[in-house]
Amino acid sequence: MSSTPFAARHSVEQVEEGTELAPRFDEHGLIPAVTTDFASGELLMVGYMNAEALRLTIETGQAHYFSRSRQALWRKGETSGLVQHVRELLIDDDQDCVWLRVEIDGGVSCHVGYRSCFYRRVPVGKAHAGGTPRLEFTLTDKAFEFEDMYPGQPNPTKL
Repeated sequence: MSSTPFAARHSVEQVEEGTELAPRFDEHGLIPAVTTDFASGELLMVGYMNAEALRLTIETGQAHYFSRSRQALWRKGETSGLVQHVRELLIDDDQDCVWLRVEIDGGVSCHVGYRSCFYRRVPVGKAHAGGTPRLEFTLTDKAFEFEDMYPGQPNPTKL
């Protein structure tokens, strides 16, 4: 297995204006990863990467993440076949967040079955009637049901 070494962080100028990849991982060793559709720009998901996930993403061109709930590295689509092919990987100015622009096998990103993990809206301003906000679905058609895609696995939406 080859390695993709990241540069040490020496100065603000190096990080913000230089050409070395020197990501800043948080105290848990993670960096947020915003993932959008390459063609449409639609927000698909937000996940986290550790150094190994970022390295594997760079090396393979397929999105890898670190699951905080399972405390495990995973390749998107490993179980479902809904692989995210990274067409562009960008990093923000202070190198503490990455943006993946992807094409997805099957066109679906969310493990719940919706195209995007962002399938509900929270009413704000005048649309918010007070009290606990009631979520509004922005997507209603699922590409699959969890039980069909992941037979025998506990459905996290029914916990």
